[in-house]
Amino acid sequence: MNTGSDEAAESESGAATTGDGAKAGQELGSRAPEFIKARKVLHLSWQVGIFVVGLAVVVAGVIMLPLPGPGWLVIFGGMAIWATEFVWAQLVLRWTKRKVTEATQRALDPAVRRRNIILTSIGVVIIAVLVGVYVWKFGFEMPWKIKE
Repeated sequence: MNTGSDEAAESESGAATTGDGAKAGQELGSRAPEFIKARKVLHLSWQVGIFVVGLAVVVAGVIMLPLPGPGWLVIFGGMAIWATEFVWAQLVLRWTKRKVTEATQRALDPAVRRRNIILTSIGVVIIAVLVGVYVWKFGFEMPWKIKE
């Protein structure tokens, strides 16, 4: 029976909601199947397997950072793999999603966009002036072929 208080609704539904609208009881914790959670050794083996697979994906993403490839995307994929089993990874992933959403909202602000366009234009003008001065002084020769 709903008496109008939020506490009763929370106790009836079985889980409180977090700030982002997700149910806290469903969000955090292991998502392993129930038959795996019921056996301690099997669940520990499952967690080790998830950790190893997630670690391999994160390491591949870190390797891709200086090399060609979607490094950050792969790192976040590894974090998502870890988040299926570990609460700490779920919290890090939730924090990262929140920060990316906030940054997206700030970047879409018209004042910020105008400032970014102005700064980019100033940077392009400075680079064009520097290239122009270099070409005026040395021509189209590369720096290692300049004769003094």
